[in-house]
Amino acid sequence: MDPLGEAFQHHTWATERLIRHLRLLPEAALTASAPGVYGEVLATLSHLLGADGRYLTYLEGSSPPPQTGPDPTRTLDELADQLRDQAVRWRIVLARVGEVDVTLPARHDRPELPHATNLLIGQALHHGNDHRTQICTVLSAAGFEAPDLDVWSYWMDRRVGQAGEG
Repeated sequence: MDPLGEAFQHHTWATERLIRHLRLLPEAALTASAPGVYGEVLATLSHLLGADGRYLTYLEGSSPPPQTGPDPTRTLDELADQLRDQAVRWRIVLARVGEVDVTLPARHDRPELPHATNLLIGQALHHGNDHRTQICTVLSAAGFEAPDLDVWSYWMDRRVGQAGEG
């Protein structure tokens, strides 16, 4: 697999693993928050996936509707469904990323940004890591166990773990 595809496999794997982990925790973990983070755990995860959906919409050649407020907070089941859909969409977009040339429209806080494909790709990976880390920090600070979501854990789970199967 190419390095960019592998990076997005990790991106999807880490979010999926986080959702599975959150299903094992009490409701108090989903509503926990801490200073300096986006917000409550479930709201942060909803925002992460909402932003991914917007990045994908641009990369697929459309413009998402204007955002009028924070992303709605979804249930873990809704987020798992959204993640499965987005994993397929990422694979399709990445298969033709060399043909994609996104221009982001001007907003009140920035000018129009032509040739922004690489910006969206880099932002998606950074944004996902940033918010998953915030969620794990909140969980730890609230006394809950946090899952290992780094690339080493992904590699051991997906690559080394598969080598012994069969």
